[in-house]
Amino acid sequence: MQTKSVDSGNTITLNDVTNRSFLNINNFDDDDSTNILSRTWQYEDASLPGHLLSVTEQAADGTSRITERLVWGGNSKVEKEQNLANQCTRHYDTAGLDKTNSIAISSMLLSITRCLLKNANDITTTVDWQGEDVSDRDNLLDEKQYTTQTTADATGKILTSTDAADNTQRMAYDVTGMLKSIWLTLKENTEQMIVKSIGYAANIQKEIEEHGNGVVTTYNYEQETQRLIAIKTERPAGHSAGAKILQDLRYTYDPVGNVVNISNNAEETLFWRNQKVIPISMYSYDSLYQLVYATGREMANNTQPNITHFPSADDTAYSNYTRTYSYDNGGNMFQIRHTDPATNNNYTINITVSDRSNRALLSTLTENLAEVDALFTPSGYQKQLQLNQNLLWTSRGELQLVTPITDDGIADDNGNYRYDANNQRVLKTAVIKKANHIQSQSVLYLPTIELRTIQNGDEQKENLHIIKISQAGRGQVHVLHWEKGKPTVINNNHIRYSYNDLIGSSIL
Repeated sequence: MQTKSVDSGNTITLNDVTNRSFLNINNFDDDDSTNILSRTWQYEDASLPGHLLSVTEQAADGTSRITERLVWGGNSKVEKEQNLANQCTRHYDTAGLDKTNSIAISSMLLSITRCLLKNANDITTTVDWQGEDVSDRDNLLDEKQYTTQTTADATGKILTSTDAADNTQRMAYDVTGMLKSIWLTLKENTEQMIVKSIGYAANIQKEIEEHGNGVVTTYNYEQETQRLIAIKTERPAGHSAGAKILQDLRYTYDPVGNVVNISNNAEETLFWRNQKVIPISMYSYDSLYQLVYATGREMANNTQPNITHFPSADDTAYSNYTRTYSYDNGGNMFQIRHTDPATNNNYTINITVSDRSNRALLSTLTENLAEVDALFTPSGYQKQLQLNQNLLWTSRGELQLVTPITDDGIADDNGNYRYDANNQRVLKTAVIKKANHIQSQSVLYLPTIELRTIQNGDEQKENLHIIKISQAGRGQVHVLHWEKGKPTVINNNHIRYSYNDLIGSSIL
């Protein structure tokens, strides 16, 4: 089957007689096939279960490499004891190796290990899992292994989760099987409560949750539609820091479910430069339900945001603003107009939409409609974020390299990324050229933890672990643990609670 799209290019797919993926050709359009990529899937013989064995990619120049290789569990005693028989035990992918050590009867993964490629932070490092000998493939991996272990009950619900740095999260459930409480034990520390309790309505909508910091959040829903209409976060009476309503968000919807009004009753009405500033945002939509008008408040020192500079926050004064949004006949937004008369923070963001497709980008890159498509790959990925800031994409549509503009206008620095077989980011590396050295910043993304390091040449300046509480409700809880380079103004093992709004944005 061939799919032709003016926005995402052309794709040819072919399945085998059992409807398994067999061939995929993409990254080309009618005018450009220089980056065409063919991907094929190889399976076991028909006499066997038919497991996927490998994935091969071939570029336009004929270069072929095996980007994924899978090894399946056999029938040995050890494999059967860990429920690995007939399961994928080793998955070599574009980031390295994802190894499964143990599986529960409920199919819950009890122990998994991530191994990175050697020099995985180097963008020129590519994978080619040739050969049948496992040891040859393992020689391409870094010696460091990162293992995550989980325990689960008979229904598959997680009881404990221990990350690659030996921090353990423990969960408890109510009689209906819904999550009730979470505790965290940092490595070589005592257990502490993160989520004290969560209460649910009869329809399993969350009604109340109390975190380990004593802050309580309650939720109210519209009776007929069950849309969320209120989120109230507060320190209750008796709290060690004193009772206080921290946020009290109220939502109003139109009949089809678009938010038309958001108010925060925890904030005061302010007066600044002869204007009354109310903590309310309002939204209007056209007959196609496109947002066309918005009004709200902003910090009075705000200026037009850009990629290289953000104004400092100053919540001592607020000002009213309005925004209007304009669309073409195809529903493509082509203009955002921001107005704040009191501060003269007035600006217009123009967007240039292609005359041949729905591709669009900021007019600072081009105002010529005919030039828009040339700034995208055949598959529809933008090549530049702003002038002289290039974006490079992998053959799978993953952002691979960013070259930001430095203060002197030269694109010396870069950020590169590496992904696993499921297109999930595993590693981020930023290289920053300083006056007398090169600084490297890396983030390794693992289940429930991020490992962040900063290197100045060969010297490690910082080693930070960010432990993420995986099921902390609508709020988010992160614990900051420094192995090295802790700032003097922050306590180690610092717990950060954040509380989200309707769409999951952290606002408190």
